[in-house]
Amino acid sequence: MKKFEGFEKGINFGGWLSQCNYSDEHLENFIVEADFKKVSEWGADHVRIPVDYNIFQTEDGEFIEKGFLYVDKAFEWCKKYKIRMILDLHKTIGFFFNKADNVTGFFENEVFHGYFYKLWEEFAKRYGKYSDTVAFELLNEVTEPSYSEVWNKVSRNAIEIIRKHTKDTKIVIGGYWNNSIDALKDLEMPYDENVVYTFHCYDPFIFTHQSAYWVENMPSDFRIDYPGDISVYQKKIYELGFDYMQNYDHIKTETFTSKYFEDKFMNAVKLCEERDVALYCGEYGVINLADSKSTLEWYKDINKAFVKYGISRACWSYRGVDYGLDDVHMSDVIDELKNYI
Repeated sequence: MKKFEGFEKGINFGGWLSQCNYSDEHLENFIVEADFKKVSEWGADHVRIPVDYNIFQTEDGEFIEKGFLYVDKAFEWCKKYKIRMILDLHKTIGFFFNKADNVTGFFENEVFHGYFYKLWEEFAKRYGKYSDTVAFELLNEVTEPSYSEVWNKVSRNAIEIIRKHTKDTKIVIGGYWNNSIDALKDLEMPYDENVVYTFHCYDPFIFTHQSAYWVENMPSDFRIDYPGDISVYQKKIYELGFDYMQNYDHIKTETFTSKYFEDKFMNAVKLCEERDVALYCGEYGVINLADSKSTLEWYKDINKAFVKYGISRACWSYRGVDYGLDDVHMSDVIDELKNYI
């Protein structure tokens, strides 16, 4: 399968320029130069930096110059510590993956499309000349399958606009169901040789999201270990009424292993081979309420599958946002775990 060269092992800087309170104090101090240095020492070759439109753009689509200075700073630190970065638009006018925020209208509104194109053209003008360091991810976690046709059209238009300013910057694009690996098949054929397909993996969901306050009907005291007995996982899903979660009845092994992830990724790998496109897992991780040693074992298993297929990836997340690897809850295993990002 085609490689995503230079972006093979990464870490998300989630919660810095996205999913935050947007205060100057936060934007200036949540992530600093020392954090870029640390992830490079951990062995990461890139950082994925989620950003929200409102740092760069007013509700009328006008630019906020101060917002671009944070990306400028990140770019300089990437160069200093010899790592690359993916600029990931996490939130655009009219769309955010978290339905609880009730941000709507993007897929139905051509005016919002125009704001989206305008922002990506500005990013391309400013950062497209640094294609050896910066890649672009068009939009994080499209949700509904019904958006698929519009998303294919909008993403193609955005790529055409970006290509007016940079021909070789890598452009990362994912599908519906929150960048589900199963939605990749419904993406259009890659626009050119510098397009990369992306997916996210938080499976088994009942483990990676145990006790998550944002998951409907999730008990705050629910705990489960990894690797675990698959029949126990399935029983818990039924007991909690999580009908929308992955069903594990079809799995023939008794416990989760790296083979589970290999099987899960296999069809996407074949698809990418057929389309001659690189594959990137832009997010994968375990909530900080899980047992740290279980988290370590999960990372070992998913990493084996990534390595086997040559899938590039960026774990979620470096600090905070309920998944921070640099936070105190992971301190007893981080020295070993950083070998499996």
